[in-house]
Amino acid sequence: MASTADIKNGVVLSIDGQLWNVIEFQHVKPGKGGAFVRTKLKNVVSGKTVDRTYNAGAKIEIENVDRRDFTYLYNDGDSFVFMDVADYDQISVPATVVGDAKNFLLENQQVQIAMNNGNPLYIELPASVVLEITYTEPGLQGDRSSAGTKAATVETGYEIQVPLFVEQGTKVKVDTRTGDYLGRVN
Repeated sequence: MASTADIKNGVVLSIDGQLWNVIEFQHVKPGKGGAFVRTKLKNVVSGKTVDRTYNAGAKIEIENVDRRDFTYLYNDGDSFVFMDVADYDQISVPATVVGDAKNFLLENQQVQIAMNNGNPLYIELPASVVLEITYTEPGLQGDRSSAGTKAATVETGYEIQVPLFVEQGTKVKVDTRTGDYLGRVN
């Protein structure tokens, strides 16, 4: 058993049989009364975020989470196959664990997978990826610098909003956390 002094960003806690990732924490020592730790926790499975407060020195249960580098190989129906870059073992990760990350996965892309007791918990993508636009409406003459946007489909099948001047076949940088267009890539 650990105490609240061991809470850090990225630590995974076991609360009522569920795994929660610490997003933020703050040790608070008010003028009167006892110290406490205010945390913001994200459920590893569902993605739900909650705020929770602990008294200083309270006992908590920290889970051992191993983050390892993997290479995405291919989609196998309702699961995704990844290869461990250290020992070349292949694992199959269910689509429910991959979640929205599937919108940004390309073959041979490097990702980190958080594992707990051999079970994949979630996938961490790079902050941005480069994707090619496979379909978008042609831009209109004179719309090269206006602030308008249009829908564009990228090579993974995901649809993003891009400026009007972006054309089909263009490689663009996309934020993996929000799905926002970040810019063109040469």
